[in-house]
Amino acid sequence: MMRALVIGGVLAGLFMLAALVSFVWVPHDVEALDIANRLKAPGDGYVLGTDHFGRDVLSMVMVGARVSIAVALVAVGIGMGLGVPLGLAAAAARGSLLDEAIMRGNDLVFAFPSLLIAILITAVFGPSALNAIIAIGIFNVPVFARVTRGAALSLWTREFILAARTAGKGRARISAEHILPNVANLLIVQGTIQFSLGILAEAGLSYVGLGAQPPTPSWGRMLAEAQTMISFAPHLALVPGLSIVMTVLGLNLMGDGLRDILDPRIRRVRA
Repeated sequence: MMRALVIGGVLAGLFMLAALVSFVWVPHDVEALDIANRLKAPGDGYVLGTDHFGRDVLSMVMVGARVSIAVALVAVGIGMGLGVPLGLAAAAARGSLLDEAIMRGNDLVFAFPSLLIAILITAVFGPSALNAIIAIGIFNVPVFARVTRGAALSLWTREFILAARTAGKGRARISAEHILPNVANLLIVQGTIQFSLGILAEAGLSYVGLGAQPPTPSWGRMLAEAQTMISFAPHLALVPGLSIVMTVLGLNLMGDGLRDILDPRIRRVRA
């Protein structure tokens, strides 16, 4: 379990480090066009080569990491910020009209994939990274609501919750003081998984032109632009594709490692 956590942390950490470094330094200006050096192969004066506009691929990957990670991170924050309170409220009001309304609302959101939500938002407000964040964030809300509700329901029948109710604590106070701390580990693991899915979703939205707009680099749009040149410049597709794969793999490995460490049931089985 520690091996998965370490390997995942290293893989994801490399791209997060690249994203942070891109705020202060990149090898070349990602908005500068250099047609004379277009489609340079990796190592020919450029570590990862250049694209069809002569832009440095390494610089674009670094800035693209910043965009993907920022979009996914904020989207997960939206999902947690709205979904966790809804899940706690639904669990506290189990079987009531409030519980039914929250869960049917979750079903309604689940009926519309993030891509379709992004298309609807784009039709009104236009394509942008902000709209991608909103679309992915909306899709994350029912995920966290369901996970929180399911975990919280199993706790409401526990002795320490009954003791808290006997002491006169209300449902809202019990949810905040007793339920939430006990489901936090599960939410951390789920957040890691949704983070990786958010990066995939952002890449998918950018691929179809609904994410970050030019001249801001994006891994998904780099893939879209490279698909017609893959036969004579495969590095243009391989570099952003591998970046997505390695980042998502690293985050998933981190999620598995955290689950093994934080889940007491797994610890007891292995003990």
